[in-house]
Amino acid sequence: MKSIRVLPASLLIASFVAPAFAETGDAPRRLDPVVTTATPGAAPLADIPMSVSVIGTDALKLADAFLGAEDITDLLTGVDAAVANGTQVAFQIRGIGAVDHQALTPTAAAVYADGVYLATNVQTGLMLYDLERIEVLKGPQGTLYGRNASGGAINFITAKPGNDQTRYVRAGYGNFNRVDLGGAYGTALDNGFSYRLAGRYLARDAALDNTAGPEDAGGVRDEFGLRLGLRWENAGGGELLVRTHYEEDNGINAAPRNDSLDLGDHEIAVAGDGLQDTDNAFYGVSAEYSRPVGRWDLTSLTAFEGYAQQYGFDFDGAVALFGNPDFNANLAYDRSFRQYSQEIRLQTDWAGGHTLFGLSGSVDDFSQTYTIWCGVLDPQTLLGTCPYVGAGSRAGPTPVSPGTAMSLVTDINQSRTALAAFTYNEFDLTDRMTATLGLRVTDERIEGHGSGRHVFDDGTVGYNNVGGLGLAVGSNEIDETRLSGNAALSYDVGPGRAYASVSNSYKSGGFNGEVQNNVTHFTDEGLFDAESVTAYELGYKARPTDTLSWSLAAFWQDYDAPQARIFVNFPLPDGSSITSNSLSNLDAATVYGAEAEMTWQPADGLTLDAGLTVLDTAIDQTTNIGGNAAAFDGNPLPFAPDVSATLGGRYEVALTPGVDASLAVHAKYRGDYYLDPEGLDARMQAGFTTLQAEAAFQFADTGLGVTIWGRNLTDEDYALSGYGFIGYNTFRSDPRTFGVRLDYSF
Repeated sequence: MKSIRVLPASLLIASFVAPAFAETGDAPRRLDPVVTTATPGAAPLADIPMSVSVIGTDALKLADAFLGAEDITDLLTGVDAAVANGTQVAFQIRGIGAVDHQALTPTAAAVYADGVYLATNVQTGLMLYDLERIEVLKGPQGTLYGRNASGGAINFITAKPGNDQTRYVRAGYGNFNRVDLGGAYGTALDNGFSYRLAGRYLARDAALDNTAGPEDAGGVRDEFGLRLGLRWENAGGGELLVRTHYEEDNGINAAPRNDSLDLGDHEIAVAGDGLQDTDNAFYGVSAEYSRPVGRWDLTSLTAFEGYAQQYGFDFDGAVALFGNPDFNANLAYDRSFRQYSQEIRLQTDWAGGHTLFGLSGSVDDFSQTYTIWCGVLDPQTLLGTCPYVGAGSRAGPTPVSPGTAMSLVTDINQSRTALAAFTYNEFDLTDRMTATLGLRVTDERIEGHGSGRHVFDDGTVGYNNVGGLGLAVGSNEIDETRLSGNAALSYDVGPGRAYASVSNSYKSGGFNGEVQNNVTHFTDEGLFDAESVTAYELGYKARPTDTLSWSLAAFWQDYDAPQARIFVNFPLPDGSSITSNSLSNLDAATVYGAEAEMTWQPADGLTLDAGLTVLDTAIDQTTNIGGNAAAFDGNPLPFAPDVSATLGGRYEVALTPGVDASLAVHAKYRGDYYLDPEGLDARMQAGFTTLQAEAAFQFADTGLGVTIWGRNLTDEDYALSGYGFIGYNTFRSDPRTFGVRLDYSF
């Protein structure tokens, strides 16, 4: 059993509030104060000593053309996403975040939907529809968001039932035969009850060009979602909000591209024997209840989240590497996940401050079967039509059969229990100076068990035993108790507010959930440890005027035991080798940088926004990993471009007394970044710029609107993520997409 008790001495805090995307009202247009719920109570961004960006109403109009949650990074500086296996998203905030595709790896940016934590990276690529706003917290969030928020937190907030709801239907069509349908309807009754039903359907043909096989290997979209909200404003002296959702993804995941192939932009080349339909279902329900209890406000959030998932793709990204048809690999996942959570908060205002106390708990269970084969799979015997190149090396020095090892099958089950107590406090030290102090204690217990097997052509099944170290079957458990939190001082200097802060959070350790090579997989040495980040920041936020909002911040982050996927070569029987990998820990890393954001309204109807993040990241490695420390020491962190910048604008005008028009354009530049921590030039994505735009026309008094939109108008082909297997494989971005959408609001 691996037992760790870590109580860091340092306290912590938030960073800095970045200005939000402008939201304008009726003429004359002004920049309205943006309100966020990133802290215990809703408050203007300018008054919160935390680093928060809010994607509000205007920016979400651009998001109507988005495919998934990862697309929001086009609107933010210092935030990127590594996307693998179709829709598994690992958000990177200010360079922090393990780039990993296995579902058991929590993301360093904690992702929430309406305040409910989404515990695996399978859920983080959620379908976007009927959103009110998106809040992005930069820097460690160890007090209110707890574990797995070492980089920050992202909260997707949907539209609530209530009075004056927007109701609409939408229908759109775009290139690659994209069909996009959506709508929302709700009403409020006199007794304080209201409801809202929203949904979206999205279908699209393959966007990548498969030059060597079936067209569908380029990725097919076929998904829908439904969400129902019920609200009682007079429920036992308080308010009850119940939300339930269900989404399905029935498309086909795009295959990766192998770097040994000479292909053009947005091209892949796979035979298609790994082509599989996706069968993903996501569902959940939550109940949020709030009421006053004396001078305190009580909030309870009870939630259930789950999914069932079956999918796969061509793993090697090629037809027959090096002319050998046995250098072929296809994989399939079969997963299920259930999570139950409960959080209770009590908070109050008092003379000179605010205090919150909270308790939270969650229980989750995960299971997965992971199968790799060569050629065409027989679903009954699990044999392919050729031997998977890695199966023989895993049979061990004394195979259990004289036959040929053909396929690999890995099972893993993991359960987790997490309990936490936390407090968040604000103290008015003087009329101008405010102190913030937060602490959280988290106790986490993780239990895992599983096995790794290979299937011979005579039907024999044996456990993997690479190196003869012992059969790949076992179990283990992890116990951790950790203290995290934040501390800050902010000072009102008249035209703005200056602050200094320190904050800390951690990301859980755990089990590697994919190929299990031998008995060491479940020993303490085969697990990956927790990582932690302590961040220090100085900043200044100008108090927003009617036309201008801006902020500056400088930060330094101490990154301890960064989790990283490490690639190791295993010998093959013929003297060659195959690359296997697992999630491990580097020694340390440092991140420092600066951010600036601005929103400016130079004239009525015209709003401009700009952002800039400058980063410097470096891995500090002295311990040998895979026999080599120098391969990592001094390298930048993956998905951490040294520069990211956004520039956008929206112009709204009345074309005629009956027709209003708007034009929005938003560009983002990302500098060079590496796809993994080894820092190899062959695994570097060169800098690029993406451009999004829309032109909309609203017809007064009819509720009708027409929008023409475009994404990636620069037609950039860039890597979404990568992994090593007989060369290097990368998942690719979509090419230029565009379409038209009709809206009717009522």
